[in-house]
Amino acid sequence: MNLRHLLFGAAMLAATAGAASAATITIATVNNGDMIKMQKLSPKWEAATGNKINWVVLEENVLRQRVTTDIATKGGQFDILTIGSYETPIWGKQGWLVPLDFPASYDLNDVFPGVRDALSAGGKLYAAPFYAESSFTLYRKDLFAKAGLTMPATPTYDEIAKFADKLTDKAHEQYGICLRGKAGWGENMAFVDTLVNGFGGQWFDMKWNTTIDTAPWHNALTYYVDLLHRDGPPGVTSNGFNENLALFTTGHCGMWVDATSAAGLVYDKSSSQVWDKTGFTAAPHGVTSNGTGWFWAWAMGIPTTSKNQEAAKSFLAWSTSKEYVDLVGKTFGYTVLPPGTRISTYANENYIKAAPFAETVKKSILTADITKPGMNPVPYVGIQYVAIPEFQAMGTQVGQLVSAALAGQTTVDAALKQAQDSVSSTMEQAGYK
Repeated sequence: MNLRHLLFGAAMLAATAGAASAATITIATVNNGDMIKMQKLSPKWEAATGNKINWVVLEENVLRQRVTTDIATKGGQFDILTIGSYETPIWGKQGWLVPLDFPASYDLNDVFPGVRDALSAGGKLYAAPFYAESSFTLYRKDLFAKAGLTMPATPTYDEIAKFADKLTDKAHEQYGICLRGKAGWGENMAFVDTLVNGFGGQWFDMKWNTTIDTAPWHNALTYYVDLLHRDGPPGVTSNGFNENLALFTTGHCGMWVDATSAAGLVYDKSSSQVWDKTGFTAAPHGVTSNGTGWFWAWAMGIPTTSKNQEAAKSFLAWSTSKEYVDLVGKTFGYTVLPPGTRISTYANENYIKAAPFAETVKKSILTADITKPGMNPVPYVGIQYVAIPEFQAMGTQVGQLVSAALAGQTTVDAALKQAQDSVSSTMEQAGYK
């Protein structure tokens, strides 16, 4: 497929929408590898449509703060926001996002139903999915073989801790495990929430009583702090997804539990030193496996304050299309295709051949059930988040307390008590109690 055919749909969308003159759209996005690739490929869309893009690329926590403030205050700084499966349905219901109606050629039915549903509200799609992910365990096959260890298909947290102890060799900067420690509801809490789920905990019971200062949370957080003190790298409270990716791909982590979207980057020969030494398996579980693998979709939505909505829709139609996915493969290699959103990606022979992790990632995403995030029934939807507007602030504060406990600035008991009191107060003020 040549460039003319590849961009025909985007150009026609702009033309038929009545785009009389070129527009400059401003896109706020996250500084991860997939979005950086999109930025590198975007001049092709600009050339085909005559439009221009002003990119604002931000670290994940900063991105969330900026876009949330802008959309809530109707600031109108951005034409496209990079958001996820947490924000999209909430903001869609509040009328903050433009409903998306793509032409038939976009083939919305090719997007996995669960991903479409997670980015919809009231039967309307409010964000175009760029990639989707669950979480799983990456590990160094060579280090496991050297230590005489065998990774199970469904490891327990107890097994992970024992493996980490045996793999740690701090004198040679080899750490048994790398986990997120950077504070943030989408940073350390993305992992900690799944850990708590696996230990039998939850944020709230069926009557919206806060259940943080409880035995499952205490056991989970104690496990997390002790494990990273014993077997984690230094400076762990500064490590999010990108930092752990760098540590793992340069050979410093024996194991890493994180997003399945890391797979293509870890197996990328051009940037990873361990691409041929890495194995993968399910996310660890404890007393339950419910909610131990998260579900997330990075997507792009258009705020109703955008003055360039047609140009923005044109870009979304192009950058999340089947043709774009193939363009990524032809440009950067099929190992790093945007994963988890389109059925056709997993029927692409080039991808199957280049990505040994493809079916495992697909299964992890499709089996993550956001309606059953733990051992007990809960009144909310979401695995590594609670799908209510108040969660962003609550999750951020609890993430800061977890990070403080990890840094030794407070105890696990004190952090959980403070978190319990704060979240309970917020929920009472919000009218849940």
